[in-house]
Parts: sequence; C-alpha cells; structure tokens
Amino acid sequence: MSWNDPSSSVSPVASLSDERVSSFLSKVYGYMFAGLLITAGVAYAIASSELVLTLLVGNRLLIWAVIFAQFGAVIALSSMRDRLTPLSAAAVFIVYSALVGVTTSVIFLVFTAGSIAQTFIVTAGMFGATAVFGTVTKRNLAGLGQFMFMGLIGLILATIVGLFWQSDALQFVITVVGVLVFTGLTAWDAQNMRQLALAMPDGREGTYAVVGALSLYLDFVNLFFFLLRLTGRRN
Repeated sequence: MSWNDPSSSVSPVASLSDERVSSFLSKVYGYMFAGLLITAGVAYAIASSELVLTLLVGNRLLIWAVIFAQFGAVIALSSMRDRLTPLSAAAVFIVYSALVGVTTSVIFLVFTAGSIAQTFIVTAGMFGATAVFGTVTKRNLAGLGQFMFMGLIGLILATIVGLFWQSDALQFVITVVGVLVFTGLTAWDAQNMRQLALAMPDGREGTYAVVGALSLYLDFVNLFFFLLRLTGRRN
C-alpha cells in the first residue's frame, strides 16, 4: 500500500517519525549497553587483581578523585550536548563508564559473585520491562516523572542523614525507596527518549543519543545497586 493510497491509515509524516524514533532508540540503547559492558569489564578486571583492589580501597584520595571525575563527566555531557560532536560525547561517556567500573569494583569485597550476577539479571529484567512500558504506553508519564524526581531529592537527603545516623531501619527504607524511584525514573526516561527523538535538532542524533544513553545508564546502575543492597548475599 503506497503513501499516496487514500485508504492508507499511515501518513508519510507518521512513517518518517516512526523511523526517526526507531533509529534514535537503537543508538541510545546501543550506547547504554556498551557503557554497561565497559563498566562490568573494568569492575571485574580490578576485582580480579587483589593488589589493584587493595591499593584502590586503601587510597581514599584516589576514590574521591574518581568520583569527582564522574560528576564532571555527567555535567559535561548534560550541559554541552549542543556543542559536543558525537565522537566527543561518546568518548566522554566511555571514560565515565570506565570510571564507574573503578568504583563499582569494591562491591566484590562486600557481596558474593553469585549474588552480584543474579542481581544483574534481575535488574536487567526489571529495567527492560519498565523501559518497554515507558516506550509504548500512550499515558503521559510527566506527572510520574516529577513525583519520582522529588522522591530522588528526598532519597539523596535521607542518604546524607544515613551517613551520620546509623540505623538499619532507615537503611532499609532508603533501599526500598531507591528501587521504587529508579524504576519509575526508568519508565519516565524511556518515554522521554521518544519525545527527544522528535524534538532534537537535525544533525544532532549522535550526541543526543549518548546523552539519552547516559540517563538510562544511570537508572540501570542505581537500580542495580539498590537491588543488590536489598537482596545481595554478603561475603
């Protein structure tokens, strides 16, 4: 059935929009999965070397430097998406993913390798189902997103309080709320990817795909950590 066929229910504009969204989403999730692979690879490589892991854990200055570098990378990608080339954005994202792998490696000291693997699989299933829902649903999730963002702010404040007030009950509440918040943010961000694909300037698909991948990557990683705290078996 051609576009010129008056009986066709699909317009040329709608078809082009669908193609643009599909192309953009494939790039977004491609970058995201690549980032996760880099993070997992770096974390496992460091954890496999007792010497490197010991040096990392024993050097707080290095850990803080890595953490600040991560924040810098996130800020750079988020604030400079209209100025970065696709190659530059991808390079920053790769470096950021590797830095997260460095700090993530310490979980092998706390949790068993089996529980880490199981939690990763569970996280992948939850993330995938939630992302699909956010992508295909016709319901506007803006309200959910705003609510979850407020929950994220509360989560950050509660985490700061938890650093000074050691309470198992508080830590449990923080963990459960963290799972709920990042599950909701995953659905919201997944829906935003469709809107971003249609609203982004022409010729900026590559850079915007990296920025979109960063948002979903952060949702996945944080969801993984909170699930690991909730269900992981400790060494």
